[in-house]
Amino acid sequence: MIRKITIAAAAFLSIISINAQKNQNTLVERPRLVVGLVVDQMRWDYLYRFYSKYGNEGFKRLLNKGYSLNNVHINYVPTVTAIGHTSIYTGSVPAIHGIAGNDWTDKTTGKNVYCTADDSVKPVGTSNIENGSHSPKNLWSSTVTDELRLATNFQGKVIGVSLKDRASILPAGHSPTGAYWFEDSTGDFITSTWYMNELPQWVKDFNAQKLPSKLVAKGWNTLLPINQYTESSPDNSSWEGLLGSAKTPTFPYSNLSADYEAKKGVIRSTPFGNTLTLKMAKASIEAEKLGEDAITDMLAINLASTDYVGHKFGPNSIEVEDTYIRLDKDLAEFFNYLDSKVGKDQYTVFLSADHGGAHSVGFLKEHKMPSGFFGEGMEKNLNQKLKEKFGFDKIVHGINNYQVYFDRKILAENQLKLDEITDFAVEELEKDPTILYAVSAVEVQEATIPEPIKQRIINGLNRQRSGDIQLVSKDMLLPTYAKTGTTHSVWNSYDAHIPLIFMGWGIKNGESNRAYHMTDIAPTVSALLKIQFPSGNIGNPITEALGK
Repeated sequence: MIRKITIAAAAFLSIISINAQKNQNTLVERPRLVVGLVVDQMRWDYLYRFYSKYGNEGFKRLLNKGYSLNNVHINYVPTVTAIGHTSIYTGSVPAIHGIAGNDWTDKTTGKNVYCTADDSVKPVGTSNIENGSHSPKNLWSSTVTDELRLATNFQGKVIGVSLKDRASILPAGHSPTGAYWFEDSTGDFITSTWYMNELPQWVKDFNAQKLPSKLVAKGWNTLLPINQYTESSPDNSSWEGLLGSAKTPTFPYSNLSADYEAKKGVIRSTPFGNTLTLKMAKASIEAEKLGEDAITDMLAINLASTDYVGHKFGPNSIEVEDTYIRLDKDLAEFFNYLDSKVGKDQYTVFLSADHGGAHSVGFLKEHKMPSGFFGEGMEKNLNQKLKEKFGFDKIVHGINNYQVYFDRKILAENQLKLDEITDFAVEELEKDPTILYAVSAVEVQEATIPEPIKQRIINGLNRQRSGDIQLVSKDMLLPTYAKTGTTHSVWNSYDAHIPLIFMGWGIKNGESNRAYHMTDIAPTVSALLKIQFPSGNIGNPITEALGK
């Protein structure tokens, strides 16, 4: 009797084993881990401007082992951080996904709205309400990270990591495993009650290491001898901004440790912010066991310090070059870590940027290039003209994202017609020699504006959240707040031409100069994973990059 039971049990176990093997064989082939690396404010030409300074395992590994798309542009304006990250992961544009800027004006209340601010959630890991009360509630479309969660019945994990709240929250989507960002008052990574009520122990342990203090302890000097930074302007150029307590924009920044203790946000404007972010990314892989099984996980990483350094010093500074040389080393270490932890052929990575950045005005003028400042006194002057014409003051509520917002309350109380106000304002604005085009938001389709500018305006205007008039400045002009360093927001190549490289599982080796858009990234990842495209997607898979 015992022998019969044993034989029956063995047969039963054999059947289970065969069925398990069949189930394993019928799993959809996918990488174990997808890593999105979005390098903030990375112009496409940085891949090659600093090429001779890069090692073989960072940017060069991507270029030589992956598939590089050399003609990828952002297909909307304004080209700013929140929209960039959202569009990469949704495959969509502000007109559809709802993220109309880093911030915008609520036309009903007249109040400023920050893209991820949410007073219905509480901070987790800090008591700072402003820094911690954030969520993706303003995002109308699903992300590729959302779609991965749905496709795997929420078994595939998704983590977002950035120094910036918006660059962690928006890529991670609505229902991730976690989204974490750096908090300036504590120097810790935090989250909000949208995601959890308490930080995981691994995040507490990571914060307890006080890595930011250690990273800045020796200050910031150039990684190479300073005379080797031949791709950049001389140190202490007049168009560079100041870091911390430094009196001049020159290396070495010896007071960085003391500056950090006084104001922890200073680490953002150094290459060590990127190092910290990648260490946090590694900690998430270890603790959440990302890439350890056949169910695909996704890690959305934003390397934000390149943006802060770029804003402060400008693209032609030694500080920016050193930041990219150091980032190259950090990426090499990170890729080698993924090789050993997940498996060299078991993960897919893509690297792109949320936007580029213009050359500094001072730099351009020094080299006899056309440049200057745009919009100085524009709001005040336009309000004065409108008052003279219509008899009421402060009709313009504000100018933001290169868009003019009219005060709906003033218009309603005084029975002013929006179309008449808009037509008059457009006529006045086009007298400004720094403006290339001014166009009513409701008349873009009929405007005599060349492509691709017209379509980018249409894609960028959100009916509920964008302004009433879109402004397009002349080339190489910056807003007046960017007297030093640089900024971004416009349609031109220096802001809109971004790198895009795929590497790893399911990716061919090669490069292409065919035209693609930022919105093609999410459907390409979706096609690779064989999951549904995000809900608002307008892009197409880059099929030439896919294949073994």
